[in-house]
Amino acid sequence: MASILCSQAQPIVTPQPSPTQTVKQNFSVGSMELSYSRPGLKGRKLGTDLAPYGKVWRTGANAATTIQFTDDVTIGGTNIKAGKYGLLSIPDAKEWILIITKDLTVNQPALYKQENDVVRVKAPVMKLADKVETFTIQFANITNSTSDLQLMWENSAVTLPIVTNTDEKVMKQINDIFNKDSKPYFAAAQYYYENNKELPKAKEWVDKALTDPANAKAFYMYLLKARIHQKMGDKAGAKTNAEKTITLATEAQNDDYVKMAQDLIKGL
Repeated sequence: MASILCSQAQPIVTPQPSPTQTVKQNFSVGSMELSYSRPGLKGRKLGTDLAPYGKVWRTGANAATTIQFTDDVTIGGTNIKAGKYGLLSIPDAKEWILIITKDLTVNQPALYKQENDVVRVKAPVMKLADKVETFTIQFANITNSTSDLQLMWENSAVTLPIVTNTDEKVMKQINDIFNKDSKPYFAAAQYYYENNKELPKAKEWVDKALTDPANAKAFYMYLLKARIHQKMGDKAGAKTNAEKTITLATEAQNDDYVKMAQDLIKGL
């Protein structure tokens, strides 16, 4: 009878003491992905009971913490190729050393080898007014080309800036694609406009996009053209194209674009 009861026993699933989290963040023209486990303070102290000051820490719990980049990035002035890396740290009261390592298996100080470092960055500790119970890593302050990796625990926070050359990547795409028969005139014009590049070239491209019969009623293209004219100081051209946007967007029942075009005209 006992053997029968044992064969029918089901495993009990309980919560992880340090829950695993994977954070994926779109960045520039690619993405970044972080995987780590999140210990809690549970009445203990950072720097003594947890993540001892002055010693290499796996920057989390359980398995090694990893970070992956789909494109090249720059951290601490060092170019880092696309790929997967370990994230280690040496915490201290006033300053942490954050380490990107080629080794993906460091989950205890004894396994750390400095020769596998890709880059080390010193990060000053910022004091937080509110206590963070659960160790937290997040991507923040994201722009087209920059992002901060923020680490927060107890009343301490440190930041690792990440930079990438978005302009170089997008320009390479534009140059490569424009050597082919099908040319993304509108997308290229929009990028030039939004990033303050050659406005006459942006105007030329949006004009070419509008020569395609399929775009005859593309109100969003006329709004971009109006904005390019506005930025070039051509108020008459901006107004004409904004009015065209209003006509086409009204026909398409797109109130958002009607309002944007009306606001543009008011601002001339």
